[in-house]
Amino acid sequence: MSKKIRNEYVKRTQKDYTMSFKLQIVQEIEQTGVGIKVTARKYGIQSHSTVTNWLRKYGNFDWTNQSPYIMSKSKDQQLLELEQQVKLLEKQKSFLEHQIDRADKKAIFFDMMIDLAEKEFNIPIRKNCSPNQLDNSQKTTKKQ
Repeated sequence: MSKKIRNEYVKRTQKDYTMSFKLQIVQEIEQTGVGIKVTARKYGIQSHSTVTNWLRKYGNFDWTNQSPYIMSKSKDQQLLELEQQVKLLEKQKSFLEHQIDRADKKAIFFDMMIDLAEKEFNIPIRKNCSPNQLDNSQKTTKKQ
């Protein structure tokens, strides 16, 4: 009598695989560039989608921003994007100009306050040094 060998389908779950095994598979795919289906067959994993799920969970690839194919943009789309970019740059420019104007006004205000304090208290607050003194102070070094 001959025995019939039947290949019974055994349903496996994610819990059947250890975390270290999953990370090993993910690392192998990312480092060697071997395909998902090939790796699944190599390690006896029943479905390539299981390996894909591991890659999504534990891999370094950004799956949320992935696009399977790159669509070329129409001229109208490119024009709209450039117009939006110009508007953004103009907005940033106006903000920076406002910041510069504000900083200039602050500098003027602080100068006025220092002038007022010097007159009010008869104390020289600003140092009066000539450009030659600045050059000499930069050239001097510590003597040992």
